Formats: sequence, C-alpha cells, structure tokens
Amino acid sequence: MLILDEAQTRAALPMRPLIEALRTMFAQGCEMPVRHHHTMTVPGEADATLLLMPAWQTGRHLGVKIATVFPGNAGRGQAAVNAAYVLMSAGDGALLAMIDGGELTARRTAAASALAADYLARGDTEHLLVVGTGRLALNLIEAHAAVRDIRQVSVWGRSRAKAEAVAERATAAGFVAGAADDLAGAVAAADIVSCATLSGEPLVRGAWLRPGTHVDLVGAFTPAMRESDDEAVRRASVFVDTRAGATSEGGDIVQAIRSGALSLADIRAELAQLCRAEHAGRRSDDEITLFKSVGAALEDLAGAILAHETAS
Repeated sequence: MLILDEAQTRAALPMRPLIEALRTMFAQGCEMPVRHHHTMTVPGEADATLLLMPAWQTGRHLGVKIATVFPGNAGRGQAAVNAAYVLMSAGDGALLAMIDGGELTARRTAAASALAADYLARGDTEHLLVVGTGRLALNLIEAHAAVRDIRQVSVWGRSRAKAEAVAERATAAGFVAGAADDLAGAVAAADIVSCATLSGEPLVRGAWLRPGTHVDLVGAFTPAMRESDDEAVRRASVFVDTRAGATSEGGDIVQAIRSGALSLADIRAELAQLCRAEHAGRRSDDEITLFKSVGAALEDLAGAILAHETAS
C-alpha cells in the first residue's frame, strides 16, 4: 500500500492535472453518500467531531476521507482538524493508498475553484484578489493561475502582516504580488475575487463589484457564515459546486435564499453541468459571476486517484 505524507501528497497533485481530474470526475459522476457526522465527548473540553466522507465509482475506485475536529487542540497549540484519505479498489476492496487528508483537501478545494473559473471567469482575466491568509491562499493563487494568465495578485486579510507574508510567498513562487489595505478598492480592481475565510459577516459587497468580475467563495461552509452580501448575490449569475451541499451548508447561498435575494431557480448550474456542457457558463464580458463551493467527496476521490497514479 502506498503511503503519502503531506509533502509527498502535494508533489503527487500538480495543479493542472488535478483540475483536469476533477473535470473528468464531475462529468462522469460517482456514488457519493451523504457525509457522516459523529459527535464525540472529550472530557473537560468541547465535543469533538468525527467526519466520514465516502465516494466510489463502481468497479473502479473506492475512497473515504476520515477527518476529526477537536476544538480543544487550539489551547495545546495543535491543529484542530486532522484527516487521512484511504483509497481502495472498488473491484476487490484491496487497499491502494493512505494519503494526507489535509493536503488533499486543500489542493482539491483550490482546483475546484479554478475549474469553475475556467467556465466563469473572463478569458482576459489578469488580476486575482485573494481574501484570506490561511492554508488555501497560496493554493488558490496557483490554481487560478493554471486556468488564466494571472499577472497581478493582491492579498487582503484582517492581519496586514499575514497578508504580506502570503504575498511574499507568492512573489517567491514567481507571481507579481502584494498586500492590499483597502478591501473595497481591491475588490473593485480585481478580475477574480477569491475568498477563503471563516467570516461570519459579509466581506465582499455587491456595490464594489464592477461588470465582468468573477467571485469565488470558498469559505463560509456553515449556514451561519458568510463572505458576500445580498447585493453581490443579487447582481451575479450564481453557480455552485453541488446544489445539495451549497443550499444546505453554504451560508452565502442559505442566507440569500432566506432573505429573498436568491431563489433556488436562480442558481444557474452546478459544476457537473458545466463540465458536461449542459450550461455554457459565462455569457458575456460584462456578466458578474459567482461560484459557491462547500466541497464534495467526489473531489477527494478524484484527487486520491491522481495522487496514487502519479506517485506509484
């Protein structure tokens, strides 16, 4: 059985092949049961959560991501979330690989955003704004640059120092990058606005968006969280990774539906429909597009298969 640690997983998931692996998996589809949530008692601390996310293609591959969330780890200086991915044969159940779940998740999440942008961002896109300074920031820069000719990267975060650190790492990777102080101005200047935060309040305002902008919302993965306001959703053509996930878990979609700014019928398409050419995506250079993702087990499966094939 192949075992890949974090660095090996990153090396086994080059961004452009990963985007294409996701494109193929979304087009083909797979069996994807609802993820399992189990609450676990931790003596003297907040409850922990065990997450199980299975997916399979009949007769080909079977995989499950096993993730734990221990809120008390923050007080010990440890990561709150840990994960591993187990890949098996769906023909005989043989174990094929154990893959670092955190790196797999980060890479495939960014790749899904870039896949959507390939259908939704203008062809002449050059300026990317990343809102957020966490693990996903650099992955999102790399991913979007794999589908568009990104010539300028701006990074905004609540911490100027963290934004500068991300920009410095992006510069070291070959991008022209810098930290942004004024979020409103940065949003108005960008061709793609990619958000990956844990914000509970809207950060990106619809009034700031100029025609032709593509908004990529990666954070806000619970109904109580949000990265865009009602006006952004109202002005945009809205797309999602999966309707089931985005309309039940994605705060930007759930809250906009609750307020009346968006209806279920207003969601133009999900990512599988774009990949199957059932929807053309962007219709004009002036159209504002918005993509909301919450993640799907088929993305993990596609990435795990690619990692196994690349590293074997």
